[in-house]
Amino acid sequence: MKRFLIISVFALLASMGSMSAQKLGVKSNVLYWGTATPNLGVEFALSDRWTAELEGGYNPWTLDIADNMKVKHWLVSPEVRYWFCNSFQGHFVGINANYTQFNIGALPFSVPDLFISLTPGAAMPDLQNSRMQGWAAGAGITYGYAFPIARRWNIEFTCGFGWWYTVYDQFESRKCGLFQQTVEKHALGPSTLGVSFIYMIK
Repeated sequence: MKRFLIISVFALLASMGSMSAQKLGVKSNVLYWGTATPNLGVEFALSDRWTAELEGGYNPWTLDIADNMKVKHWLVSPEVRYWFCNSFQGHFVGINANYTQFNIGALPFSVPDLFISLTPGAAMPDLQNSRMQGWAAGAGITYGYAFPIARRWNIEFTCGFGWWYTVYDQFESRKCGLFQQTVEKHALGPSTLGVSFIYMIK
C-alpha cells in the first residue's frame, strides 16, 4: 500500500506538468481545521468530466502538555474523480487512497467507534485513558457535490467509505505511559469527510 501511494503521488505530480490549459483549484477542508489540523489540496482537470487531486494535512501540536492530550498526525490522500456533468460542478464519485501516521490520546471526550473491525477482538481503544501511536493505510469510494459561490470560489461537500489497515502501539495516556499492547487490524469505515472551499486558479 505504501508503494501504491508513493506511485500515485508521483503520477499526480507528473500529470500537473501537462495541465497548462486545464482547470486548477486549490482547496482546504473546514472540518479538518476543526481538529486544529492545517490542510491543503490541489485538484486539476484531466478532461471535461475527470479530475485528479492530492490533499494532505499535518497536525504537530500537543494540545494539553499537562494531560498529554494530542491528535498529532500527518495524512496524504490522492483521489481520482468522475463528474456527472462538468468538472468542478455538480455531483461526482471518486476513488481515493490514504496513508497516515498518528500519535493520538488523552482526549477530553469519548470518541465514537465509527469503524467496523474485521479483526476479532481489535476494537477502538478508549482514547480518554490511552494513547495510540502507529500508522494506517486505506482506500475508499467517495461521493460529493460542488457548486460555485463566487467568481473564483466553489464549495464542496464530500464523504467516503472504505477499507483501512492499521498497526499501532497502545499506551497509558499520561506522558511516558506504560505500554499496553500492539494492535494490528483491518476495518471498514469513513475514508473521507469534508466541507471544502476551493479557489479556482484557472
